[in-house]
Amino acid sequence: MKNASIIGLNETDCKQIAEKLNTLLANYSVFYQNTRGSHWNIKGDQFFTLHPKFEELYNSLVLKIDEIAERILTLGATPAHNYSDYLKVSTIKESTDVSDATVSVQNILNSFKVVIDLQRELLDITEKAGDEGTNSQMSDYITEQEKEVWMYNSYLGK
Repeated sequence: MKNASIIGLNETDCKQIAEKLNTLLANYSVFYQNTRGSHWNIKGDQFFTLHPKFEELYNSLVLKIDEIAERILTLGATPAHNYSDYLKVSTIKESTDVSDATVSVQNILNSFKVVIDLQRELLDITEKAGDEGTNSQMSDYITEQEKEVWMYNSYLGK
């Protein structure tokens, strides 16, 4: 955690935050791949609606994956990068049904629940540690994703 003292954070806090960020990274990576699968394989009368919406989502997810990995590096740790490692720690599981519109959207909502919960945990941890950089990043993600949840729920008629 060589960067901790330079950026004004406690080394122990940086380690704890980086570990939680690696868990978040794993979940985002599985979420991303599941969304790509739905984008590629969606079928039916909702194809023209959902195909571009899923592309928009996976493009957003891949940017967050990169930002989270870079934050882990900023804290002086190493981001995980193997899917085998991701699958061991990810709460989000690989999707098997990616061609049904309703199932795909429900999977996306379930994945948002997981990442939002993890990000809220990080808000608590980073606030106590004085880690404004990670805290702000998580807050921005939550704000954006709460709106996405509303839109996907609206699609399902909820």
